Amino acid sequence: MTRNPSQSFQADGPLERASFPPLLSACIGLVVAFLLFQGVSTVVLLLLTLQGGTNLADLLSPDGLATFLSENADTVIWANTIGQVFGLLLPGLLFARWHSTTVRAFLRLRPTSGYHLLFAGLGLLGLIPLVHLSAGFFDSLPWPEWIRTLEEGQMALIEQVLTQDFSLVFAISMLALTPAICEEILFRGYIQRQAERSLGAWGGILFSGIIFGFYHLRLTQAIPLSLLGIYIAWLTWQTRSLWPAILVHFMNNTFAAVLGKMAAGNEALAEMESFTFPVWVILLSVLVLIGAVSALMRRPINPMRTPDPEIPHAGEPPIAPPVQMEQRNPSSEA
Repeated sequence: MTRNPSQSFQADGPLERASFPPLLSACIGLVVAFLLFQGVSTVVLLLLTLQGGTNLADLLSPDGLATFLSENADTVIWANTIGQVFGLLLPGLLFARWHSTTVRAFLRLRPTSGYHLLFAGLGLLGLIPLVHLSAGFFDSLPWPEWIRTLEEGQMALIEQVLTQDFSLVFAISMLALTPAICEEILFRGYIQRQAERSLGAWGGILFSGIIFGFYHLRLTQAIPLSLLGIYIAWLTWQTRSLWPAILVHFMNNTFAAVLGKMAAGNEALAEMESFTFPVWVILLSVLVLIGAVSALMRRPINPMRTPDPEIPHAGEPPIAPPVQMEQRNPSSEA
């Protein structure tokens, strides 16, 4: 049978030939990506800072970092963006290549339909109020003081960056588009694929989503972020394409960047984080989310493609992929 590389992937990389466990490689990839992202971002920030004439001793002084950030927000954003490219995107691509020569199929970088993109976006609109509600609940819990102090510093850094005078297009490109591509290649492209191969469909979805929530290092918001991550992971599995996940991630980050920039210096908008949605909005959002998910489940597979032959459906046990994956006839699937 003629095999179309865009429909399935070949498990023929060096890690596959060495029978390296998929879940172990996913965990190693997470650690490597985390260290690279933090390291590259820090090094780039220091290099750009010193190149701009800032003295390192002044930067390390008590108010030096805050002063620098208030005057060089674009430098911080550039350092973060470069860190994401070299610390998240490239490791995701490289690890995928070590498992398969058909990298695009392995990462599910396949065409999708406008139908999937539309209802994926509508599902996010329904999910946002629920995530906001859960974020308020978990934030109200009695967290240790050191966690509060850490997150206050994180939020202060974000506010200092967003208050600077740069265009909205620049903010969306750097704070929404780049993370959407880089993080999805790693989390839903590589990590979820490997977790599915070890844990099955739902195991991979939950693993990818929960790891995504905790990866952002905001412990009070880890569960709300995990809810978003699980939804995006489910989209990837349900549509067999990474593009709905990238779109939803981009939309979510764009909302956050736009609202954050509008709220900077505006006390009324700044209080939106503590805003409570009315009950009718919560109920409406639940209906929108259910409707979007139902629509996606009624049309789970792009008619241009067949399903992933190597990934079991929900409730089925995981299956070990053969060295070469053959395309299946969709009509033969029950």
